[in-house]
Amino acid sequence: MIAAFLDGVLRIKRAPWLVVGVWLSTLLVATPLALLLQDQIAAHLGASIVAQQAVDGVNFDWWNEFLAQTSGVGATFVPAIMGFAAVMKNLSAVADRDAMPAVIAIAVALQMAVSLFLAGGILDRLARDHQTGAGAFFSACGVYFGRFIRLGLIAAGVYWLLFGPYHDWLFEVVYPSLIEDLTVERTAFFIRAGLYLAFAVPVLVVNMLIDYAKIRAVVEDRRSMIGALAASWRFVRRHPIAAWGLYKMNAMLFLIVIGVYYLAAPGASSPNAVAFAIGQLYIVLRVIVRLQFVASQTALFQSRLAHAGYVARPVPKWPDSPAAEAIGPR
Repeated sequence: MIAAFLDGVLRIKRAPWLVVGVWLSTLLVATPLALLLQDQIAAHLGASIVAQQAVDGVNFDWWNEFLAQTSGVGATFVPAIMGFAAVMKNLSAVADRDAMPAVIAIAVALQMAVSLFLAGGILDRLARDHQTGAGAFFSACGVYFGRFIRLGLIAAGVYWLLFGPYHDWLFEVVYPSLIEDLTVERTAFFIRAGLYLAFAVPVLVVNMLIDYAKIRAVVEDRRSMIGALAASWRFVRRHPIAAWGLYKMNAMLFLIVIGVYYLAAPGASSPNAVAFAIGQLYIVLRVIVRLQFVASQTALFQSRLAHAGYVARPVPKWPDSPAAEAIGPR
């Protein structure tokens, strides 16, 4: 599994444009929301003295007034989006299944669609581990997009069970019954933390199975996503130590990135350019971590099946120009 982890690092290093492309896709999806929020803030500030104060630093009195009068994407402009608090806010929203504004839900759905489209090309490039060209990349994107949509629908159903009935049972049935007669708040905290763990484990298991299903779909050119999921389960069942060990290594890398961002995250007094640069660097590092997950998992799968660099689907090539026949030997 260590070899697969290092192999994943090398595969990403040999395809740096994947990092740039995924980062740009994230930036492009977020830009319309940022422009919309900018318009709302500009309309609220106008040409007032408060506008200059907002440029010079954080004005919490104006900020609270803006939040009281805004809606849509403006309602997401809360103090918790600043610095490392944004990371904690996102983790808390997932763990507690907080509802998101409709405009953010649309943006998230669009980002998921873009990610599904790019996933086939990314996995194909990482699995082959050599240059294939833009045509072959987007051809793979198109081939696997429909298949990954079907896989995504299956995954959505499983995640609905986990984030719906299972989450409700843990935190609305089990948790109240466990703390009913408690008098020590610290004990209640540890019980809730344990339930968060009980919630996270199956979510991570499903996440890993979906990853290997995508990998098997691309490497083996599988058309049935149910078959890919079953094959994913068989692989993890036969190689549990390697699969889980690699997943933990990648998860540790993710925690290291979060820790570095915690130390370097901009505060309320940070210059806008610095805060933007640090925020974008954190996003780039997250993209690298996500690519490292799939690159190393692909390397592990290929190494265990003794066909490193093998992908069943041939690389598409444009046909020779008809003019070539006119000058070729007859």
